[in-house]
Amino acid sequence: MTPFAQDHLPTFKENKKNTGRLMIKCPDQPGIVAAVSSFLQEFEANIIELSQYSMDPNGGTFFTRIEFECPELEKKAKRMTEAFETIADQFSMEWTYTNVSDLKKIAIFVSKEPHCLLELLWEWQSGDLLADIALVISNHEDAREIVESLHIPFYYLPANRDIRKEVEAKQLKLLEEYEVDLIVLARYMQILTPEFVSAHPNRIINIHHSFLPAFIGARPYERAYDRGVKLIGATSHYVTNDLDEGPIIEQDTDRVDHRDHADDMKKIGRSIERRVLARAVRWHLEDRIIVHHNKTVVF
Repeated sequence: MTPFAQDHLPTFKENKKNTGRLMIKCPDQPGIVAAVSSFLQEFEANIIELSQYSMDPNGGTFFTRIEFECPELEKKAKRMTEAFETIADQFSMEWTYTNVSDLKKIAIFVSKEPHCLLELLWEWQSGDLLADIALVISNHEDAREIVESLHIPFYYLPANRDIRKEVEAKQLKLLEEYEVDLIVLARYMQILTPEFVSAHPNRIINIHHSFLPAFIGARPYERAYDRGVKLIGATSHYVTNDLDEGPIIEQDTDRVDHRDHADDMKKIGRSIERRVLARAVRWHLEDRIIVHHNKTVVF
């Protein structure tokens, strides 16, 4: 861990020790916000941020993210979550509770291109990515020096189609050993098996180097150049077993024109990929994303 992270992360944990978050999805109906607010008041909790959205007030789905301050939260958290089950049952809620001071542990997977990895490491060093980067796994050695210079464990696991399951078994063992909460594919150029994906539902974030659903699969910049597009983009999404079709978290674009060849588009695209992936990862860490079927609600 870098000196900055050593100083910043403990301070964050101390400052947020009494901060909690509730993420809720349920059928829309009257009284949801009132019930949750009254519940929090009973525990002397003060709501400091509340975001909500209804797909349709008449029979649609309701989503909300609530962040609150509660004195002596650590002592109350278990009792609060147990008591909240009554409200959850009443409104048929799918819900999660998070102690904000409990930093999520990240595993970053990378291949040869380091730009997305470097962006995440910079955000982490600067204190904008509040997480514990537990380890980096790569099928190439290229990123070892920069990763280990930051005192982050680096694991080189060569991978290809013929040994994919054997390699994934080693990866899964590492993820369990480090108690990883989130896997980030920072331009990791290997397709994951259905078994690997199903073991981490909505906990694998990928960056795809095109503005999905355009140019799914390999070589999107070359195909974009051949098509003569005027916009290129990048998409960050949760990984499912349908290639590049998981719930989209974030997208962005930049303009190109007839002067930009495929290599020019790749250079422009790397900048888009970096910022799109960083935003998606940050929003996941801050519990701002609720997945609904193959879409996301991002608060």
